[in-house]
Parts: sequence; structure tokens; C-alpha cells
Amino acid sequence: MSVEPSLQDEAARAGWLYYVAGMTQDQIATELGVSRQRAQRLVSRAMTEGLIHVRLNHQIGACLDLEAALTDRFHLTRCRVAPSLGAGVDPARAIAPAAAAELERVLRATEPLVIAFGTGRALRAMAEQFTFAEPVKHRIVSLLGNIAPDGSATLYDVISRIAEKLKATYYPMPVPVISDTPEEREFFMHLRPVRTVFNLARQADVTFVGVGQMGPDAPLALDGFVTPETLRELQAQGSVGEIGSWVFDADGRYIDSPRNALVGGVRVEPGQTQPVIAVAAGRAKVPAIRAALTGRIINGLVTDENTAAALLQAD
Repeated sequence: MSVEPSLQDEAARAGWLYYVAGMTQDQIATELGVSRQRAQRLVSRAMTEGLIHVRLNHQIGACLDLEAALTDRFHLTRCRVAPSLGAGVDPARAIAPAAAAELERVLRATEPLVIAFGTGRALRAMAEQFTFAEPVKHRIVSLLGNIAPDGSATLYDVISRIAEKLKATYYPMPVPVISDTPEEREFFMHLRPVRTVFNLARQADVTFVGVGQMGPDAPLALDGFVTPETLRELQAQGSVGEIGSWVFDADGRYIDSPRNALVGGVRVEPGQTQPVIAVAAGRAKVPAIRAALTGRIINGLVTDENTAAALLQAD
């Protein structure tokens, strides 16, 4: 049954928009459809009632409804839905605190874990947001290579930042994200240090990944990992998304393409029982996220309200 928004819900949303999205009280009034005076009172209430403490301490009822609906629809092991920040704001800003909280929950496990990470803007935002002061014995491992086509380190590295904050041992995948030939990839993947990291990543207890779309603004194209010609070829084959640079179709099936055969790293296999949590939001990513959910490539999701609603409306 749907939960009607309460005064506390409104105050929490107003506080989120003010302290996280950086909106003015006039902008908040417009976003919520209330007067400026009411927006001011709601922001004040959020602070005085302790709803805002860097992160939102009150989950908006609508977000809880969406979490329950997504969990039921896609049989998720974990789901967190953050309030959307409004038009024109990068969705990664909305979901980063919720993703950081989810990572912190995993880090509180008492037994040593292997925690694997993909790369990307959303995961990088998560890495910047989380805080954890306790010593950990977990091992942090990368799912894919960390060398860009020009030989530089990839821009959206995640594990080094997380390991730095945790002062934990971490295992990068020291290979190109995309090799030039299958033979080159085979050579890299047979190096002993690479095999060690590869096997460790395959044994991950928990995995965090980003999800990329395959439209004109595909991250793989923007970051130089595919040419415009290759992108068009992949689109013609029905590709809608990628996780860790492995491209899949609308049913969540990895595409049989020479391009996929060049990816340096571990492919997240569908149907895993261990948590595979995607951190992703944005209307452009809805087809990719839904495909990954449908194909069971992922079984957990951190997203925002707008994306969650779109996923539930999709046929």
C-alpha cells in the first residue's frame, strides 16, 4: 500500500534539495510546488529534527515504496532509492550518498570479504562520499583493466580511492581495458600477477558495478574505448548497455562480438547468488539498467526516484 507523504517527508526532501543539491529556497519552493516561506520552514525543520546530518537520516516514503516495488519486480537482494535532485542535476550526485551508505554496510561485516569494483562516474562519486574509520581486513579488487587506450590510467578509477580511505590492501587489474587484438589480451591475461587478480575478482563476496548506456553519449565512446564506427556496429547488433565494458542486449545477454573478446578483466556472469550491486541512475540509462536486471547480471541496485519509476513503467 502506498505511503502518503508526511510533513517529515516534505521536510526531508526540502533538506536534501538544500544541503545536497545546493538549491536556493526559491528553487526548492518551485520544485516542491510550495511558497518560499513554507520551503524555508521545511528546510529549518529538517535540520532541527535531525533529518539532515551530511546524509539524509529519514527515508522518504515514496523511496521506500519504490524500493519495495523494484525488489518485488526484479527479485533483488539489495535496493536503495535516493530522492531525485531535480532537472539538470547529475543523477550521480543524488545516488552517491545512498551508494556510500550501502558500501559502509558491507564494510561493517566482521568476516574478511573480497569486494570487487567496476569503474565509472557513479562509482567514483560513491568512493568520494563514503567514510569508514574502523580498520578492515577486506580485500579490494578491480574487475577490469586500468589502462586507457592512450596508455594513461583510466579517469574513473575507484579501488585506489577506496583503498586509500580504508588503508586496505587492494588489487588493481594491470592490463588495458581494451586490447588491440585477441592475442594481445590473451598474453596479458596469462601473466601471473594478472591471473592472481583475475581469480580473486571471480571469487568476490560482493561486487559493485556501474552501468553504461550505448546511445550516442555512450561512456565507452566518450572515454575513447570504442570508435564511432564500432559503436554503430554494436548498436546494430542490439546492444543497449555495458558493465565493466562488456556489452549486452535488451535481454541482458552479452553480445557475441569481437569487441567483447578484447575486454581485459572479469565478466560479471548472470545469475550469481552473491550480491552484485549496480550504482546507476538517469533516464538515458533506463534501458541498460532494466536489461541488466532482466538478465540477472545484477541482483542489487542503488538508483534515484526518477530512474526507479521509469524502470517500473517500462514494458
